[in-house]
Amino acid sequence: MIKVVLASGAIILVAVTVYFGLPLLLNAMGLHPHYQGQSFDLSGRKALIITTSRGVLGDTGKKTGVYASEMTIPYYEFLDAKMLVDVASIEGGEIPIEPLSLNWPVSTPADRRFLADPDFRKRVNRSLKIDDLDFKRYDLVYMAGGWGAAYDLGTSEVLGRKITEAYSMKIILGSVCHGALGFLRAKDDHGNPLVKGRRMTAVTDKQIKELGIEITPQHPERDLRAAGALFVAKTAFRDIFANHVVIDGTIVTGQNQNAGAETAQKMMNLLK
Repeated sequence: MIKVVLASGAIILVAVTVYFGLPLLLNAMGLHPHYQGQSFDLSGRKALIITTSRGVLGDTGKKTGVYASEMTIPYYEFLDAKMLVDVASIEGGEIPIEPLSLNWPVSTPADRRFLADPDFRKRVNRSLKIDDLDFKRYDLVYMAGGWGAAYDLGTSEVLGRKITEAYSMKIILGSVCHGALGFLRAKDDHGNPLVKGRRMTAVTDKQIKELGIEITPQHPERDLRAAGALFVAKTAFRDIFANHVVIDGTIVTGQNQNAGAETAQKMMNLLK
């Protein structure tokens, strides 16, 4: 009986160690690094977060959507700076969320805060449609990524037109990961592609290949380069652990899911 009890205790100890230890290990390797940012008071300023409306990966039937932390971390960065934050998507209505991104061991404190936040969840379940919004009424416009964004952010004429208008008004623009695809149809003040000649970052082709999801119609690194962007990024033994943020004028881009906090912080710093 004593041996059974001791064995059970050992199993529980191992299980607890793994449950709490694996997220810490992944964090130490570079996944969702803690970013020590500034405290901002941007009371009365407005931020807009834009996500995909695509919830299925190709014709596989596999669920996808926005990668949770790429939406939740910037949302709370803006909200905690006392900004008014709206949440929108390409088609409006319920925003699909990549299921794996809300699960152990990759979920973040911001993701868990979201799950316990009825107001934010309501905004996600009833997101605004970008067609109905005037981007020029916002101080910051940020585009989240996730595999779903590879289907609709870079092909939306409406998004391209509204990003063009926002850029012309010197509004601070930003993105993380696949969110950078939302810049592809935008133009600069001379009618040229907004990304042409601009230093930008986004999820790398290497990371997409390593994760084995190459069936999406658009790949940020490939398509930004093809449009003339000066693509820059960091690498690691697996790029899911890499991180990089680039500022070019009024545009801030983050490489992948690790860059949410830093991208949001640098957007707010430009605004300040």
